Amino acid sequence: MDLNLIGKRALVCGSTQGMGKAIAEELASCGAQITLFARDEAKLNEVLAGLKGSGHDCIVADFDNLEEVKKAVTKGLSSGDYQILVNNTGGPSPGPLSSASLDQFDTALARHLHVSHTLVQMLLEGMKSSNYGRIVNIISTSVKVPIPNLGVSNTVRGAMASWARTLATELGSFGITVNNILPGFINTARIESLIASKASAGGSSKAEVRKTMEETIPAKRFGEAQEIADYAAFLCSPSAAYINGTSLRVDGGRTGSI
Repeated sequence: MDLNLIGKRALVCGSTQGMGKAIAEELASCGAQITLFARDEAKLNEVLAGLKGSGHDCIVADFDNLEEVKKAVTKGLSSGDYQILVNNTGGPSPGPLSSASLDQFDTALARHLHVSHTLVQMLLEGMKSSNYGRIVNIISTSVKVPIPNLGVSNTVRGAMASWARTLATELGSFGITVNNILPGFINTARIESLIASKASAGGSSKAEVRKTMEETIPAKRFGEAQEIADYAAFLCSPSAAYINGTSLRVDGGRTGSI
């Protein structure tokens, strides 16, 4: 299997922690040159110092500020084209859909869909000229089965999946693939936040909530960020050239759909 990414340049969003960091590290270990992208410059530099290989850099922007994102990516493009884009950012706050405000939808759509779409448009010509493009979106298993008490997130993740599937059809002839990874319960700061929210609302301990959540997974455990990174590296590789428009669950078998 060819996972060699030497000569490829990757922009990895949300890469200071969790799945984004793990993906950046894995792509670097496969030979790609990495541009880390997040809003915390100090954390970006910490991750940057630990990446294998050479030629890596980082750019700083808050995904809630689209103009700031555009300026940062323009800076990154000054060093050359990107062949790989990993869209990844923090999910919306939990809560029932029926009580969600329009502002919550606006914020979530801007952070996820608007930023991802802008990045694709900015990187697209470089991917076309390379005849090699890999766009990987980190979304959620809620694309398949909505998750209770994540109303805004469920809605926005579904929009992201449809957007990606449409792009896959449009861009496939240019050697560009667009695929989604749907993580289940992964040991990250995001899942710890959701556990804390459930514990507070239900009067249970965080350990009890975690145990209850683990029992819903056939694997009987949460996943690790590295398990997401391994699959992302495969999708970014030459070996995945004929995989396009997919939404694959990485969830230990938890999601109740085929």
